[in-house]
Amino acid sequence: MTSIARSLIIITREGRLVQMNRPYLTDMTQTTRTHLDDLENQSIFIFREAYHAFKNIAMPWSMGKDSNVLVWLARKAFFGRVPFPVLHIDTTYEFPEMLEFREWAKKHHNLNLIVKINTEARARGIGYETHDPVTVTHELKTVALQQVLAEYKWDALITGIRRDEDPTRAKERYFSPRNAQFEWDYKDQPPEFWSQFVTTTAKGEHVRVQPLLDWTEVDIWRYIQRENIPIPQMYFARNGKRFRSLGCRPITHPIESTASTIDEIIAELEATRTTERAGRAQDHYERNAMQKLRAKGFL
Repeated sequence: MTSIARSLIIITREGRLVQMNRPYLTDMTQTTRTHLDDLENQSIFIFREAYHAFKNIAMPWSMGKDSNVLVWLARKAFFGRVPFPVLHIDTTYEFPEMLEFREWAKKHHNLNLIVKINTEARARGIGYETHDPVTVTHELKTVALQQVLAEYKWDALITGIRRDEDPTRAKERYFSPRNAQFEWDYKDQPPEFWSQFVTTTAKGEHVRVQPLLDWTEVDIWRYIQRENIPIPQMYFARNGKRFRSLGCRPITHPIESTASTIDEIIAELEATRTTERAGRAQDHYERNAMQKLRAKGFL
């Protein structure tokens, strides 16, 4: 066997030697640990703790940069595979490029993909053409999540949220419980001393597991660069604009930017004072909109 991290020599039935590349594994010849290594190790630890503690897990996947890092880390944690289903809540307002990326990535990562649409809400006419962004987000994302949770009865969801992304998300824990009504009591969060996590749920409850909680936006980009993680090309500048955060097409707006490489994106982020989700309309529709959405079960 060569370096245990990146490749593996196997012998086929015909007696031929074949080298299998495994880029999702860490290079074990590395002797010094970096900040990204520490974040990666912590995330893999959280993945494995959750997989050990819960019997029925799923991982929401938006196809954005954070959720693609999450898929990559899951493959590292479980030796090249994602051993639980990934869930895409499809609002029917996705960018065509995102749907194309979804089909490509499903095959590339060999994902067990579940796609959920709140068809009942769409049949009632819920949409951005007739309703405000908070209502649409709640109906097409949160309620859709509630429906699919009731169907599959998952007791844990592994999500890609980060504390630096939004002040409300900064209140989260690594293992954050939701009650049977899918509600989050952000005023009463459990302590997590010495990695003692909430790993039990009552009937109908579930836990949100957050492996990326301590990562920053710049950390995500540096890790994508280091690991060469596939992501949608909408994050890179075209005609003087790029998307910094990806959501539903009618309420997600690009920023002015000429950053067409990861190095340029990192330099841009280190200089900007604009928040990451400034282009997401549902966050700013009313005071504390994100906190209200998350309290009701929004990811």
